[in-house]
Amino acid sequence: MKNANHLDEIQELNLAYLLLAQRLLNDDRAAAMFRLKIDGETADLLLSLGAAQLTRLARTNQLLCHFGFEGAEQLRQVVDNPRDNGLSQFHASLLMAGRGATSMMREV
Repeated sequence: MKNANHLDEIQELNLAYLLLAQRLLNDDRAAAMFRLKIDGETADLLLSLGAAQLTRLARTNQLLCHFGFEGAEQLRQVVDNPRDNGLSQFHASLLMAGRGATSMMREV
């Protein structure tokens, strides 16, 4: 029974993620592509999906979104920063932005 609940939660999260991705892409394509770490072709495909296709894609038993940090050390740098002073959100953005830049450079 627990696994069925987890699967339901994964599917709900997937659908919410896909809807958010479409909304972000509609509002500001470049910023959304950067935040979602996707290329233009993927952005176009996500925007072209209708409700039935989104629902079908969300029903997978795997999470469609991924964790934004490359590893435990990068996460630790954000959560255990002794000099936080309200800058943890900015620090996390910088760490994750670097990740996007390096993965995009590999694609080129």
